Amino acid sequence: MPSYVETFDDGPGGWFGWIDNARGPKPLEIGESCIISRSPWWIDYNHAPPGAGYMHLLFMLLTSGRPGEHHREVSGENRFIKSGFGTDFTNAQLTLRLKGELLARDTQLLLLCQAVHQGVCSGWLLTGQPIAVTPDWSEQQITAVPDESAWTCLGSRHDRADFYGRNPLPMVLGDVNVNILLVLFPLDIVPMGPLNGDRHYLRPEKDYPVWRSRLPEGYVMLDEVRIE
Repeated sequence: MPSYVETFDDGPGGWFGWIDNARGPKPLEIGESCIISRSPWWIDYNHAPPGAGYMHLLFMLLTSGRPGEHHREVSGENRFIKSGFGTDFTNAQLTLRLKGELLARDTQLLLLCQAVHQGVCSGWLLTGQPIAVTPDWSEQQITAVPDESAWTCLGSRHDRADFYGRNPLPMVLGDVNVNILLVLFPLDIVPMGPLNGDRHYLRPEKDYPVWRSRLPEGYVMLDEVRIE
């Protein structure tokens, strides 16, 4: 089967951003043959310790299923699903053409693969192959190697273990049936003022304010995605 190639010449092609757990997906900014993700970004707290930690969700693409009406309105036609591309990402090579201005603040832009198997949604971050964001256009290549030492499993915060958890990486890569994402990880979450309770049991920016100056700022422009 031919490789998946998205150039964003005709809209977002199914790619979208994220508002928060309650409101779900949001449209990405459309540039000249590219999509743009711009701060401030939501703090994803679904994998707070004892999970892997907090992250920002910049770009997302569903890999299977039937996107609903809201998804279609937000992200356009999902050309990955429509063209019938498979969900076996084992040793898949992803090539990204991107640029941006980013105050990363000790985070890295990483690939995240998520899949549901045996009733558990398991997400793995390719922490061994960070993606560089430079002021000029560059092509970055990463490979979804089935080697757990190159990845970090997200796990779950204390009250989401009924949904999130750990499945073996080969199982997840063999059928990435939920989505792929580009995320900034790990975030340094610092409460603004004293807390009444464990900060990892509470939800940043929902249950307590945080110092945004400790979080990444900027924008990332994504011009092309190829998956072989």
